[in-house]
Amino acid sequence: MKREITIDGQSLLISQLKQLALQVAETDITVLIIGETGSGKEVLARYIHAHSRRADKSFIPVNCGAIPAGILESELFGHEKGAFTGAVQSRKGYFESADRGTIFLDEIGEMPLETQVKFLRVIESGEFQRVGSSETIYSDARIIAATNRNMNQAVAEKNFREDLFYRLRSVELQIPPLRERGRDILLLAENFVHEFERKHTIAFEGFSPDAAEMLMRYAWPGNVRELRNLIESLLVLEKGRYITPELLEKHLVQRNRYKSLVHDPVRSEKNELQAIYSGIIQLRQEIGDIRQMLQHLIQSRPHSPLLLPDASVTAIPLSSGLLNSAEENTGEALSATQLSLNDIEKKSIATALETFQGNKRKTARALGITERTLYRKIKSYNL
Repeated sequence: MKREITIDGQSLLISQLKQLALQVAETDITVLIIGETGSGKEVLARYIHAHSRRADKSFIPVNCGAIPAGILESELFGHEKGAFTGAVQSRKGYFESADRGTIFLDEIGEMPLETQVKFLRVIESGEFQRVGSSETIYSDARIIAATNRNMNQAVAEKNFREDLFYRLRSVELQIPPLRERGRDILLLAENFVHEFERKHTIAFEGFSPDAAEMLMRYAWPGNVRELRNLIESLLVLEKGRYITPELLEKHLVQRNRYKSLVHDPVRSEKNELQAIYSGIIQLRQEIGDIRQMLQHLIQSRPHSPLLLPDASVTAIPLSSGLLNSAEENTGEALSATQLSLNDIEKKSIATALETFQGNKRKTARALGITERTLYRKIKSYNL
């Protein structure tokens, strides 16, 4: 017996999403689902399939980001015996298996460009060829794709084909992050409690009002998946006892030591701008502190190299010209420090780019900056 596919939630955003999903389900149109990691993209895809005329056929989920680029094409389209080393027999791909059903391509933004070309043909005609074969195969598979990436940016950076992007987004559905779903958080938490009470045979004493409020105000960077895992951990590790704010905070901090714990769901756009301005001011203050520290190092140890925090990066000695200017007066010393900061920044970015083989996304993440900032820095430093 198949488990009924539902999307839990009563918020306006989720109600509107379910209504759109039901309208889309009645057709075979291609759907692109956009949402943060853990927000429930596969659940939405299964919901669409379950309410479509293909509900009694196969639903084939494929995580494009989890399959190595070298074998993704074979996994999607299949291969013939002897097509490559290790191909000891012919094999159907996911598109053949999904014929007359639905194929769900998660993390579609990670699909290699060379595979995108063949995938585009499948969307347009339903036709493809197995790896190592010239025979054309037809699949009547309904395509639903999903990503947590900014696809417009991926297209602009030439990491994703523009024509494929527009074919995919015949209908685009946005899943709201959990932090924007209001009291859905408590509804989902209650559903997960019932699920894990049965699974682990535990009687849960509940949340205190303050702990429930904390659940509502938490930022949920991992979205629904994080909430589900947290509830199970609370029930099992605390053996079903009454959850106070202190107990809840302990588990949240253990999971997210370096992430913000609080989210204000009613913060206005004005307050968000003020927060950005405050962050800029704080950043300027931190840069000022670094300048003063470097100036002190220059004046107190004029012949010592400036060591970067990461021991894997070669120390950068300050040039004699910079040392001389730093010793002349405070204003010029700050100028010299600024130059040395730029040198450090340029070196750090260049090293990170080399480490991640030019992958801008991984580089930005490692440096703790946005991809937009990274591109601006690359252009500024002519890297």
